[in-house]
Amino acid sequence: MFKSIQREVSWDRYRFIVTTLARSFHYNSCEIISTIPNQRNVCIRNFSSQSHKIVKARKYVVVNHFVNEAKPTDLKLVEEELPLLQNGEYLTEAEYFSVDPYMKPYVKRYPLGITMIGTQIAKIVESKNPAFPVGKRIVGNMGWRTHTIVNPKFKDLVFQEHPYLLPDIGDLPSNTAYFGLLEICKPKSGETIVISGAAGAVGSHVGQIAKNLGLNVIGICGSDEKCKWLTEEMGFDSAINYKTMPVASSLSKAASNGVDCYFDNVGGDISSAVMYQMKPFGRVAVCGSISSYNADSSSLPKCTILQPILSKNQLRMEGFIVLHWMDRWHEGIMQNLQWLREGKLRYRETVTKGFENMFDAFIGMLRGENIGKAIVQV
Repeated sequence: MFKSIQREVSWDRYRFIVTTLARSFHYNSCEIISTIPNQRNVCIRNFSSQSHKIVKARKYVVVNHFVNEAKPTDLKLVEEELPLLQNGEYLTEAEYFSVDPYMKPYVKRYPLGITMIGTQIAKIVESKNPAFPVGKRIVGNMGWRTHTIVNPKFKDLVFQEHPYLLPDIGDLPSNTAYFGLLEICKPKSGETIVISGAAGAVGSHVGQIAKNLGLNVIGICGSDEKCKWLTEEMGFDSAINYKTMPVASSLSKAASNGVDCYFDNVGGDISSAVMYQMKPFGRVAVCGSISSYNADSSSLPKCTILQPILSKNQLRMEGFIVLHWMDRWHEGIMQNLQWLREGKLRYRETVTKGFENMFDAFIGMLRGENIGKAIVQV
């Protein structure tokens, strides 16, 4: 007796439905199937973006928590084979990585064996999720890894946020400067603001927004080259090289009437010097504390006590994380875009090429070797 049998054969992105006629007969207790090809076999194009190719991701795994200055042996570069996509998932390939100061203290919160934390811009190369089509780019905190399978429930380890599609508007500075300055410092035209870590990605952005709002802007950074860049290209009114100039006396000259706002990226003695020159009702936005990131947590550097000046001048000092304003994220992006198009914002990037050079870019940023945003291009 004959019966019809259909088989599915896959090759590259094509799926073939092969129909055969089979005749069954028995010989020595064994069933033998004889098939006759059907000339009406059907070729169906497989429009799914699932490729069947094995994808191997490279990633940096934390094998030792950072103690004092980070060492290359604290991380291990490994390879892993990724499974096939399931419905609702999509596969990304990293193009750019951001290396930022917060990574060093934050990673200590998590157990060894995790992928090194961090944000990346990645291209979607395969997808089984119509909301995230192939070719689009996303921003996500997937860590230091070249390829990632993302499902709808994915939230990053650190901020518990979902990746989001990158708008087709080109490169933009971050929202950290925008919300930190406007919501914490609440600057007014004619006031004086001091920014530490001023030649970094956030600091240089804060200074430019402040200038757009009519403030007198003073930056503190770590080299004459950075000071020149801030005043000649970024529009700062003055800059102080804390490595060669006494901060307190230099600030007294640059801000002879006192300081209204302080955007703090570094902490330590520099911040103490600034706050003791603030006017009554001054505002301090604490974005980071780079000066302490390489210090032994059991013996952090001791700074001038701040309570007397905080109380006497009724200063407002507030720390923040930019994710507090996620519900207004688009607002920040669009305002930055407007300033960028109007020529009121400029930015500079220090680009390191090659995924294998992630650690060098990271430690260089922590040492202050970058000007502007430090990124790694894969």
